[in-house]
Formats: sequence, structure tokens, C-alpha cells
Amino acid sequence: MKEKLKEILSLRQKTSFEDKGLIKAAVLVPIFCKGGEYHLLFTKRSERVPSHKGQVSFPGGAHSEADSSLLETALRESWEEIGLKAEDAEILGELDDIPTTTSRFNISPFVAFIPYPYEFRLSHDEIDEIFDVPISALSHRDDWEQESYVFDNQVFINYTYKYEGQVIWGATARIVQQFLEIWELASGAHC
Repeated sequence: MKEKLKEILSLRQKTSFEDKGLIKAAVLVPIFCKGGEYHLLFTKRSERVPSHKGQVSFPGGAHSEADSSLLETALRESWEEIGLKAEDAEILGELDDIPTTTSRFNISPFVAFIPYPYEFRLSHDEIDEIFDVPISALSHRDDWEQESYVFDNQVFINYTYKYEGQVIWGATARIVQQFLEIWELASGAHC
């Protein structure tokens, strides 16, 4: 599955919003195998962070001038937030950028396989908890709510998904939807 995802991601032409005056940011979209099934790892942001308080997200954050690339941003932030070492993230590729309309971020998502089990170390100033969702559960399209909005003269769909008391919505949900399109192309592989 890793190789198939890597191949599909490498053949895509990435859509970017980096010339739209948005703040550069990057996230890691961590995949792992648990109980014979693939899962995505999510974080729930603390109430102490400056933006997106209490929201479900992927590990990541704003680009720093010290970062040599957006991938380095995603890896640095993953280390700071959940204690995931860069060498433990096998990067498979990058999804399209996701703009946020309220906080004005341009988020670059990087898909990565990570080991499981893993000894995560949360920064409780930034992250209240982590949780995972089976990709098979996320793949049930009928369980997603949708509504449209316009940004930069383009129509986008806002998605919302509820899983065991957690609400995945906004930019994180749009990243998940984009990931699921790639996943479906690569489907058929097992852990």
C-alpha cells in the first residue's frame, strides 16, 4: 500500500495557494496499521493555543523562517506537538494545499506512514489528546455532512464528520476528503 500511495502522490500535479498572501503552514497526515486495518492519527488542540482552540487537526503548524521547507515544518511541529521523531515518519508525498478562510493559512499536507504502537509524548500546551480513526470508517461518504462556500472565486465544500464524540471539520476534514480520493485509487492493499 505504501508504494501504491507514493506512486499516486508522485504523479499528481499539486494545487497551491502560496501566492494568495496566506500564512504558510504544513501538517503531517499520519497513517498506521492497527489490528489489521489502516488508521489516520488526529490531534485535538488545547484551549491554550492562539488559533483553532479545541479543534481536531493533524499535527503541524505555521512555517518558521528556520525551517528549510514546508516538509520540515510538518516534521518539526509533529515532534513538538506529539513527540513523533522525523526519522519515524516515512513520507509518501504531498496533497494539494488547503486554504483556511478565517485564519488565513495555506496548509500543505504531507502523507506519512508511522510505526504502531508508538510512544507519543504530547505537548499539553498545544495538544489535549490524540486519537485515531479507521480509514474504513472515514470512507463511508454517507456519514459526512457537506456545505459549499466560495474562496478566491473557487467553490469549495466544507465537510463535517463525527466519530466517537470527536468532530472533524474545516480544513482537517477537507484534507481527509482529499486523502480518501487518493486512498480509493490505491485501495485493495492490506496491512
